Amino acid sequence: MRRVIFAICATAAALVAILSFKSHSQVPVTAAAAPAGAAPSAGTAPAGAAAATAQPAATPSATGANTASPAKAAGAAKTVTGAAWPTIYGPVQVKITVQGGKVTQATAVVYPEETPRDYQINSYAIPQLNSEAVAASSAKIDTVSGATYTSGGYVGSLQNALDKAGL
Repeated sequence: MRRVIFAICATAAALVAILSFKSHSQVPVTAAAAPAGAAPSAGTAPAGAAAATAQPAATPSATGANTASPAKAAGAAKTVTGAAWPTIYGPVQVKITVQGGKVTQATAVVYPEETPRDYQINSYAIPQLNSEAVAASSAKIDTVSGATYTSGGYVGSLQNALDKAGL
């Protein structure tokens, strides 16, 4: 009788332990506040991003046009850098060039490459993500198998850059 009670208690404890286990999420818990806070702490690139978004905003007022997206109206190329998006392996930051309301170039300027494995994964994944972003002209792109965290960070930074560009 004692063995049965012990087995039931042990099973219940194991079940509670299994159900309370939390796996890694794609973006850390602090990531919700990190992209907004990443701009001041990341250094030169976000400051350039602020300048890139502030400069085209002056163009419509100089011409007297009142449009939501200067890149769409003027057809001029505009380069915008998204916020550094945190992943568990390191931040990912994307720079895009927009012309005529479409993404003409996308480049990951910051991504994890500290270890040989990071370098191996990202040397394959980053070019694919760059071409997907240009083809889609949006953040609705496929993730790269084997680079799930990098892909998630890329999409987050890409969406931030698209928002800054007004797309």
